[in-house]
Amino acid sequence: MPQMAPLWWEVLFFLFITSFIFMNTIIYYNKIINPKQMSDTKNPNINQFKWKW
Repeated sequence: MPQMAPLWWEVLFFLFITSFIFMNTIIYYNKIINPKQMSDTKNPNINQFKWKW
């Protein structure tokens, strides 16, 4: 019988990969939809969020 309960490293690895892909897709679509924000340096919060990854 295989063990049905997952190990902790499996859970953390799966959560890390899914969160990483999720954040990358959000920033990727944000760059496609709003390309004007890349050259807009008036709002420093947007630039900090874009270059965090």
